[in-house]
Amino acid sequence: MSFFANFNMQQFASAFFVLFAIIDIPGAIPIILALKKRGKKISPIKAALLSLFIFFMFFYVGDAFLTLFGVDISSFAVAGSLIIFVMALEMILDIKIFKDTDDAPKDSTFFPIVFPLIAGAGALTTIISIRAQFASVNILTALVCNVIIVYLVLKLSKKIERFIGAGYIYMMQKFFGIILLAISVKLFTTNMTLLIENFIKG
Repeated sequence: MSFFANFNMQQFASAFFVLFAIIDIPGAIPIILALKKRGKKISPIKAALLSLFIFFMFFYVGDAFLTLFGVDISSFAVAGSLIIFVMALEMILDIKIFKDTDDAPKDSTFFPIVFPLIAGAGALTTIISIRAQFASVNILTALVCNVIIVYLVLKLSKKIERFIGAGYIYMMQKFFGIILLAISVKLFTTNMTLLIENFIKG
């Protein structure tokens, strides 16, 4: 098939590891487990399919979709960074900022698992930015492989907890909370700088 004629293992590997680092599903394990302990439901297959849909949609029509709502990618990234920042604070300080209400949905598959943890501002921005670097087939196959890993981690989260142990999970929560905080700050400062520069130019 002509679509797979441009497949390149080096490009695939590069795209895969860039996306794997940005999605960082291993770092989301403490959040996944914390949500489950609060009685929240997470559907691994639903999360995987929703993530893949959002990734593919952004790959093909991301710029047009944001333009439709009058939002640029930098503004989108800043908004996503603020949500990630708050979630990181919850992990580090052991506090609950996102309060559960009586009418709050028990299903946490879409929020916060799919967005902003998996298909968040960082991942979506990365997808748009690497389109110029790699052939489409390499990026799309890298996305599919990453989503398969996402599915496996969500499916096996309880077994992972038993294997690693509660103590190490708690340590991971603090460590990845700090990493998540750093990612949110980097996302915010980088894209806020771009917004300010564009505002000055405009």
